[in-house]
Amino acid sequence: MADEMKLQIVTPQERFYDGPVTMVELTTTEGNIGIYPDHIPLTAVVAPGVLKIHEGGEVKEAALMSGFITILPEEVTILAEVVEWPDEIDYNRAEEARARAERRLASPTADLDVLRAEMALKRALVRLDLRD
Repeated sequence: MADEMKLQIVTPQERFYDGPVTMVELTTTEGNIGIYPDHIPLTAVVAPGVLKIHEGGEVKEAALMSGFITILPEEVTILAEVVEWPDEIDYNRAEEARARAERRLASPTADLDVLRAEMALKRALVRLDLRD
């Protein structure tokens, strides 16, 4: 078993991460997944959650909202719609988004898009989960 694999995370705006890692943890639509080097090939849909990048004995965390992941034995590629380091998150804005989504879901109207409100709540909670 190899000790490291390459991780690439790309968004429409930037190359968010590119380097060797020992493990990656994230949430897919099928549940949480941990990826070590020599993982079987797999493609999955990313769901909102905390991304954990194990690199050189430390763990870096980021908010990963959506996208696709491709896993090969020596390389993992995440095509992300949105991914943010904790210092890039506006926690006041995330708290406002959480409150707004909870209000909408608590008092539904006929024109409420429940799925959209639930996803907004999930994204806000993921961001807030990274607050120190």
